[in-house]
Amino acid sequence: MLHKVATIQFEPTMFEKERNVSRLLALAREAAEAGARLIVTPEMGTTGYCWFDRAEVAPFVETVPGPTTGRFEAIARAHGCYIVIGLPEVDPSTGLYYNAAVLIGPEGVVGTHRKTHPYIAEPKWSAPGDFGHQVFDTPIGRIALLICMDIHFIETARLVALEGADVICHISNWLAERTPAPYWISRAFENGCYLIESNRWGLERTVQFSGGSCVIEPDGTIAAVIDGGDGIAYATIDLARARRRAVLGQPVFEQRRPELYKELATTTYSWNPLDFFGLYGHRPLPPGRRSRVAVAQFAPGGDVTANLAAIEDMAVAARRVEKADLVVFPERAVTGPGGDAAEPLSGAAVGRLLAIAAREGLYIVAGLAERDGEHVHNTAVLVGPEGLVGRYRQIHVDGESRAWATPGEDWQVFDTRLGRIGLLVGHDALFPESARILSLRGCDLVACPAAIRGRFHGGHAGSAVGQNYPIPTGADPDHWHHFRARAGENNLFLAFANVADEAGGFPGKSGVFGPDTFEFPRREAIAAAGASLACAEIDTTNLDSRYPTNVVRRKDLMAMRLPHHYPALVRPMA
Repeated sequence: MLHKVATIQFEPTMFEKERNVSRLLALAREAAEAGARLIVTPEMGTTGYCWFDRAEVAPFVETVPGPTTGRFEAIARAHGCYIVIGLPEVDPSTGLYYNAAVLIGPEGVVGTHRKTHPYIAEPKWSAPGDFGHQVFDTPIGRIALLICMDIHFIETARLVALEGADVICHISNWLAERTPAPYWISRAFENGCYLIESNRWGLERTVQFSGGSCVIEPDGTIAAVIDGGDGIAYATIDLARARRRAVLGQPVFEQRRPELYKELATTTYSWNPLDFFGLYGHRPLPPGRRSRVAVAQFAPGGDVTANLAAIEDMAVAARRVEKADLVVFPERAVTGPGGDAAEPLSGAAVGRLLAIAAREGLYIVAGLAERDGEHVHNTAVLVGPEGLVGRYRQIHVDGESRAWATPGEDWQVFDTRLGRIGLLVGHDALFPESARILSLRGCDLVACPAAIRGRFHGGHAGSAVGQNYPIPTGADPDHWHHFRARAGENNLFLAFANVADEAGGFPGKSGVFGPDTFEFPRREAIAAAGASLACAEIDTTNLDSRYPTNVVRRKDLMAMRLPHHYPALVRPMA
């Protein structure tokens, strides 16, 4: 179940296809001779990437199978390995061009993926892929292929993971950030599978590509990486580890709630969101405003009175010092660990939150164990100067909480003067479907009280690959933060307030994260270690335009989704 794999990093040269193919063949042969059973090469590695139009790329397209796949097949057959190559493909029946990834084995072409979610460059010459998202069963594991922009969308990696992919081979021409890219890491992490990333590097038609080709383990650890330059990186993968499908020790695929994911197949942002959400006068988007949002992290205990005192102190500091309009506290910040201290929303504890909110003119989101008759729920409440705005009951209940918590059955969004707010509770946020549904409902901000143990973040030592200002290249202790990715991929602000208790395994790392992962400097604030506050400005306005120019209202990534590929996400689990 252990296999040696290789990622190849390469800088192709436009108009020199034979040079590119020959160089890739040499690198693939070197990797195969070193014992690699799976070898991955970059997107469009045979030709280069930045083509003006169909006419310019026409001399370099070919069929699959074709002359180039045949040359790589010879290496695969000689060494008993599998090779992924990226090339511009022509479909002989239609004459359409596609940005393709081809899996080649000793027996020839095993399968092809045509890029489904095109980046801005592809529509100049290629059609969106029509093969969907496939998993190819081989003697070295179940292998899926994705291409560059595909992985911006949580649905693509989730689809192949649900089909049993052990390894996602992601070939790319990634740009505009330091790599290994946070999205790459998050897709491996949230699906509990390996991701082999082959990215090109170098400069082409003024575009700087980032390199950073790597092998990512199911827990988000980088097993091997190349910074800049041509080269090969090797790692060993363990198929048994991928097949556990665990995220932070939780069997997340068993805990999915596909019956509640039907909205994933909708095209909410195909229309002007101001028109769409205002249709029939039902729930138009609120006007929005510039506001300040804080997250407060601490370690709640079993004494509700002490927890409420800590909440009040931090709420006062958030309002009076940080000038916050909303502050988010951790999961079960009110009632403490477990469900023993559960109380109804009409109880004294929520009454205390209401009093603080009214006195300070502040919105508060806090977690508690909520008693409702015979049931106890892991709940988040949103209170404000106007009273109890709403509550949300955790839908995805983790293994530890199943002993006492009854899962919720509906998603909730609330319109306030700050904008449209959605709520999640802790474990929910590990499921990419959760925040996606709230985004599709028009949320500007998701507030997430959390009590998540383990590692969901990682640093970067810095890259030698140059980038245009203001893209950072230096060391960053928080280069990857899974919940920053969650905000950016949904074009919303995310206020993530986690328990901070090092002895209990809770790392804190609370933060307010912005709606655009590729915006630098980032619009965010991350809390310091221990009990602390972090506060950032959010902007939920429409900027007084007929069509929103604010990304949190426009939601580009929602508009570019292709839901006709996604029905498998809502099918009942086998």
